[in-house]
Amino acid sequence: MSNKKYIVVLTGAGISAESGLKTFRDGDGLWNGYNVYEVATPGAWRKNPQMVLDFYNDRRRDVAAAKPNAAHIGLAELEKDFDVTIVTQNIDDLHERAGSSNIVHLHGEIFKMRSELDEELIYEIRGDIKLGDKATDGAQLRPYIVWFEEPVPMLEKAVALMDDCDYFVVVGTSLQVYPAASLLHYAPRFLPKYIIDKKIPDVAKSPTLTLIEKPATEGVEELRRLLQA
Repeated sequence: MSNKKYIVVLTGAGISAESGLKTFRDGDGLWNGYNVYEVATPGAWRKNPQMVLDFYNDRRRDVAAAKPNAAHIGLAELEKDFDVTIVTQNIDDLHERAGSSNIVHLHGEIFKMRSELDEELIYEIRGDIKLGDKATDGAQLRPYIVWFEEPVPMLEKAVALMDDCDYFVVVGTSLQVYPAASLLHYAPRFLPKYIIDKKIPDVAKSPTLTLIEKPATEGVEELRRLLQA
C-alpha cells in the first residue's frame, strides 16, 4: 500500500478549453449552432444518425489536433508526491497524453466506438465512423459517448472513490451537469476541497473549501503550491 496522500480530481470542459477545445456552455461553444437534442440523445441517433456521426467525427478531429496544456500536465505531475485519480467529464484524451495514469471517463471517450445494441462491445477509433460500419454483433457502430437521457455507468465507481480520498479537487467545471456535479455532495464534510475555475460556481461556503478563481492552467499551479507547502 502507498503511504502517499490520495487526491481525487473532477475535471470538466474548462481544463481543455485552454487547449483550444471549446466548452459546452460558452457562447462560442462547440454545441453552438447545434440543438443538443439533435446530436447528443438516443432520440437524435434514431432520428438522424448521420448528423450525430458527423458531429462526433468533427469532435474527434478537434481532439486529435489539440495538445495537453499546463493544467493537464500539472495534474499528472502530482503523481510524483500523491496518489491521484482523475474523474473527468471530458471525452478527450488530454489527461492520458499529459501522463496521468488513473482516469475515469464519466461521459465516454471520443477515440472509442461501440455497438448500438451492446454497450460492452467497444472498439478503438481514430478516423471517422460511417453509416454501415458494424460491430461484431452486426449492429451499427456509434460513438462511445454517454448521451443526455442515458445512465452514467461509471458514476458509481467515481462515488466510491470519495470514501478513500484525502483531498477532493474540482477543475474547470460549472458543477451544473448532473450527475457528475453531485460528486461534490458525496465528498465527506470534513474533507479538504479545492475548486478551480475562472468563474467559481455557486457553492455553499465551508471551512474545508478553498476557492481558486483562475483559469485551469494558473489554478492548478497554485493548487500544487498549496498541497506541497
